[in-house]
Formats: sequence, structure tokens, C-alpha cells
Amino acid sequence: MLADRAGIADTSKKRKIGLLKHSTLEPGDGLWITPCEAIHTIGMNFPIDVLFLDRKRRVVKVRSAIPRWRMSACFSAHSVLELPSGTADATETRAGDQLELEKYDGDSPRT
Repeated sequence: MLADRAGIADTSKKRKIGLLKHSTLEPGDGLWITPCEAIHTIGMNFPIDVLFLDRKRRVVKVRSAIPRWRMSACFSAHSVLELPSGTADATETRAGDQLELEKYDGDSPRT
């Protein structure tokens, strides 16, 4: 389980805001940005882990503990999952891993 409270940024407005409205990310939090092949942490107050995913939601690149004021890209990615720093290492998530995303229905986890 990578996150059970991940939001989805699937519109231009949501992608522009991203995690900027957050002061921190707690374990279980996250943001799935789709479509997306590059992110930045400009204006953020905390580091994040970033999983770049292909169209089949397979991890193609992992960037851990990206500090504030940085950029990262993966031009073969279709979407990005942003998670609290340390999540990728704690869950041993690596390139090649297949993710399964589930929509939150009020009774079960989202991601």
C-alpha cells in the first residue's frame, strides 16, 4: 500500500495547484497527476518521493526525497504519483513494479 488517501489531479487547474496547498504530507497521503511527465517542487515546503508511471501504471522511474525547488522529468511517463518522502524506500518500490489504483468509494483505500 503506497497511499490510501491520494487525490487525483486530472484537470489543468488541479495540476497547477498540485501539492502547493499542503504544508506537509502524512504517511498514506499522495497525489496522482495525470497526464504528467515532469514535476517541480518550487514553492513547496517539504521533500517528496515521485513515481513516474507509464500508461499501464507500471513504474518507469523512482525519484526519492526530491527537495524543495527542484525539477524532475521522465519523458516516457504518462502520469506521476507524488508521495511523502521515504515512501518508496519503505515500500521497496522500484522501476518495473506494477501499480494497481482503485477509486475511493468511502469504504476502501484509494491507491
